[in-house]
Amino acid sequence: MSGSEWTSTSMPYLTPRPSGATDAWTEEAGAAGRTGSQRIVQAGRISAPEAAAFLLGLTEGDTVVVRRRIIELDGVPTELTDTYYPEAIASGTALAATGRIRGGAVTLLAALGHIGVRVVENVTARMPRAEESEQLRLGSGEPVLQLTRATYDAADRPIQADVMVMPAARQQLRYEIRIG
Repeated sequence: MSGSEWTSTSMPYLTPRPSGATDAWTEEAGAAGRTGSQRIVQAGRISAPEAAAFLLGLTEGDTVVVRRRIIELDGVPTELTDTYYPEAIASGTALAATGRIRGGAVTLLAALGHIGVRVVENVTARMPRAEESEQLRLGSGEPVLQLTRATYDAADRPIQADVMVMPAARQQLRYEIRIG
């Protein structure tokens, strides 16, 4: 792959990291000889938008905690990620603040006793909203991929919901599924 194209896999982002490790994105980009970074543009309690409420099994408007980030590869915006958490899990934690979380949010969730054991992802293609097009520096008529992910614990309760938007021409999604 050349230029700013990127093959994305989900597994590194679903597993808690070892103590003291950096986040999965920084490590994955670094292993490819590239620089992965993220800017947290908002964090805190909000009323759940429809998509987040659906993914978390809540009612639209219920209070959730959100972390909105712009993910960059070599300084170029490559993904917009909004991650939502049930208020009971995330309120009053680093998930509700704009600071970086050592090892990433999944590692913090595990430390708080919330370990994901099942994930449901859906991918769709669509045209971007004006704000998304601007933030991702898209050309006119360039579509995006939207990946939604719900992560569930052993009791099948949703603990995290992600809505990720990425330029379709700069992304390839790769899934490896082990059966049995």
